Amino acid sequence: MRADIPSYVRTMIRPVRRIAAVCALGAALAACGSAGGARPAPAESAAPASPSASRPPVLAPGPGGVTPVFEHGPRTLGKTVALTFDADMTADQGPRAAAGEHFDNPELIGTLRALKVPATVFVTGRWAEEYPTEASSLGHDPQFEVANHSYSDYAFTDDCYGLPTVSADRMRSDVERAYASLRKAGVPRPVPYFRFPGGCYDQRALRALNGVGITAVQWDVVSGDAFAADADAAAVARQVLDGVRPGSVVVMHCTRSAAPATERVVRTVVPELRRRGYRFVKVSELIGQSRGRP
Repeated sequence: MRADIPSYVRTMIRPVRRIAAVCALGAALAACGSAGGARPAPAESAAPASPSASRPPVLAPGPGGVTPVFEHGPRTLGKTVALTFDADMTADQGPRAAAGEHFDNPELIGTLRALKVPATVFVTGRWAEEYPTEASSLGHDPQFEVANHSYSDYAFTDDCYGLPTVSADRMRSDVERAYASLRKAGVPRPVPYFRFPGGCYDQRALRALNGVGITAVQWDVVSGDAFAADADAAAVARQVLDGVRPGSVVVMHCTRSAAPATERVVRTVVPELRRRGYRFVKVSELIGQSRGRP
């Protein structure tokens, strides 16, 4: 284990071969970028299942206007699966990036493009500020959709893997600040989806985001790619393949420093799921399929 891994991250690490699906490792990880100037490949899913070309679908608010939560798509509408990637970056990681640590993963994004796999990337505002070229490239590529992962990866609950927390009266402004950072970085149309740092939320957090017009997006398959070495790629791939069901949302990470095996995992998982008859889609398509369904 690297000595510079923060203490709250160490508490989240488990041996890959004993990873449980209850883990929520999104909060600890750093970012993904684009594959330089590579031309976007046509995506497997050409467009989200949206009522309009300009507004991706969202779930209806709950009682009292509470922010809705999405975990997976319908199980009975065919074999679809959404790969999602968290692009985390906190304020204190700026100096590490300046010193040469890489919080992007061009090889991973290049592989997704080469394999023509659409994906949803949840980006923190702080990451978009650090990597505006990468953020803009993702935002202009129809193969990807860029969603909100908070401004600086601060937790929205009091007990979330030791992360610093956002007070309830600042939660809404944190999400809005992240959207502003995405647009400033060149993402023209970030989608109205939000992933809580660490996957941690409660009713207070959901109520704090009432009226923002977003859907909170969780997952039903944990990849276990966090801090997995290349030697663990096969075990991570097996966990994904064992967990995927029709409509699944898989949480993965894209950072060369903290999840170096992810690109290898994708190269294993994608052809095998296609062999099993699965079609890769973005989260927006699954949400579009889910509206009005239990």
